[in-house]
Amino acid sequence: MEDLANLKEIIKEGELSVEQDPVLGSEDKTPSTPVYSRTVDKLQRAYATGKRKTAVARVWIKSGSGKITVNRIDAAQYFKRDVLKLNIKQPLIASSKDNMFDIMATVSGGGISGQAGAVRHGISKALTYFDPTLRPQLKNGGFLTRDSRIVERKKYGKAKARRSFQFSKR
Repeated sequence: MEDLANLKEIIKEGELSVEQDPVLGSEDKTPSTPVYSRTVDKLQRAYATGKRKTAVARVWIKSGSGKITVNRIDAAQYFKRDVLKLNIKQPLIASSKDNMFDIMATVSGGGISGQAGAVRHGISKALTYFDPTLRPQLKNGGFLTRDSRIVERKKYGKAKARRSFQFSKR
């Protein structure tokens, strides 16, 4: 406590300015923007995990012809609905890299819609690790944000999370 009081006295006397002190730092520093670097493994693949509801997807991307496999099955066969097929391709379309990457994903948990959302989130994150210049584009599109909506828990004294049991007045 004495050291802090001594330091304040030294600053008041003008012997040491705030700009010179490495502990106190500079008052007029502008916040520095983070620098993102390319993160790939020895096989030149970028890895990321994506989550949606209770589904978790592990995604690897590498340069290629645009083949997407989910749990060792072609994505077009795994996700039967066209909406889900489009959903997982959205980050690639938004970044104009539609047929430039081979994507391999393993996904578990949740239902088919949650799994598609998890793969989409994983692809978005893996794209930013592979090519950091795509980050602002994907961030503006909302692809990097984890959708935190999950099922609300059931409460005691209720039939479901919010639905009450039938009430009879008489």
